Amino acid sequence: MAKNRLSIREVTLFGVLAAMTFGAKVAMSYLPNIEPVTLLMLIFGAVFGWKAVFPCYVYVVCEVLFYGLGTWNFNYLYIWLIPVALGVGLARFRNPIIWALASGVYGLLFGALCAPVDLFIGGWGYAVSKWLSGIPFDLAHGAGNFVIALLLFYPLRNLTQTLYTKMQR
Repeated sequence: MAKNRLSIREVTLFGVLAAMTFGAKVAMSYLPNIEPVTLLMLIFGAVFGWKAVFPCYVYVVCEVLFYGLGTWNFNYLYIWLIPVALGVGLARFRNPIIWALASGVYGLLFGALCAPVDLFIGGWGYAVSKWLSGIPFDLAHGAGNFVIALLLFYPLRNLTQTLYTKMQR
């Protein structure tokens, strides 16, 4: 089979992981901007390489189906690819501090990363005011991402790598 094609096992694994990612986010939704998605997208990028775009976008589809359509959908077309790309780029690193920093900085910048869509929709004033009003949530997002990655990076990466390795046999 060609290296860039997905096997049936990969399609199954990616679908299950995307659904579990969505379920974990919904389970934690009572905490404002505290979510496991960033860490999981980082890990998917590190373990699956660029094939991680598949569980990434299955997750995005789950979000749209559950929460409906809105302007945030445009953000999700690119926003979750960023931690996937970070995961691909940082794949050789094993130190949880590096992953916690990457995850935390991503959370801190989340509002700014969404600003291009807001700029297009409502102009400079809308984009800047929305970003500034969201800074407390970005602080919580960054802190939550940092702690979650620090605690769960190593076990979740090992589990994901083991699943993927065994699945390929």
